[in-house]
Amino acid sequence: MSRYAGFKLLIVDDHAHNLFTLRTLIEAHMDVRVLEAISGQEAVDLTHQHPDIDLIILDVQMPEMDGFQTASLLKLRKRTRDIPIIFLTAAFKSEEFQQRGFAVGAADYLLKPIEDNQLINKISTYFRLIAKERDLNRVLEQRVEERTQELAEARQYLENIVTYMGEALLVLDPAGVIKLTNPAASRMLGYSAEDLRGMSIGDVFEEEGDEQAGAFMGIWLEALIRTGALSKIEARFIARDGRRVPILFSRTAIKNASGDISDIICIAKDMTGYVRIERDADPEPRQRTAHEAFQGDGR
Repeated sequence: MSRYAGFKLLIVDDHAHNLFTLRTLIEAHMDVRVLEAISGQEAVDLTHQHPDIDLIILDVQMPEMDGFQTASLLKLRKRTRDIPIIFLTAAFKSEEFQQRGFAVGAADYLLKPIEDNQLINKISTYFRLIAKERDLNRVLEQRVEERTQELAEARQYLENIVTYMGEALLVLDPAGVIKLTNPAASRMLGYSAEDLRGMSIGDVFEEEGDEQAGAFMGIWLEALIRTGALSKIEARFIARDGRRVPILFSRTAIKNASGDISDIICIAKDMTGYVRIERDADPEPRQRTAHEAFQGDGR
């Protein structure tokens, strides 16, 4: 039989010889540490001194504070409410008292006289259950820790991508207000991330042929609702110093569970130094690739 080393058991009885008999029996079969209390109040005090008590065997008939009152008080306190309590009594044997014992939170209600092996087996059962629960909790805690680490690494990975990507990233709310940017957007526009947050996209964006900045948001949303994304367009950023920065711009909508747009992701590539090459003289008309659409000027 397992000796259950490391467990701590509190036995409570107002008769010293009962405590001695019970302690002797338990220590003959187990390597648990046994604590003794001769009253309900002493039992409560011991649970404060020893917050790692695993199991309590509690007599019912005691002066001043009986076993039911002691158990009720232990179950009221956060530190002791989860400690299993086994009532062990020779006096209160009726069904009524047994039901009262379970009502105040007892895990078991045993009647004397009880055969020694039966009592040891009962105590062993609770220790096995406690050990199994602790093993399970350790496994769960390890899995939570591992999952937390995985999520932290994934988040850091994504943050690194956003931080170091060469294109400007702007995340808008459905009304076109900037919620989030990356460092490339700040460099391109000349604003800090704090300055950009809360600005309207119309304050920093100018689409070719659009004379009224900001008027395109309605068209954007309508198209994004239909398709979820818009093809890349030629446009310009309006930098803080008034410069017009030519960009290749794309927009993608993120929808929530209700199907409504929650965010608009905008990605802009700085096209400064690139010149459009028109290939009207191609002998055989064909679809131009994205690489052929723009060519660097060699600077």
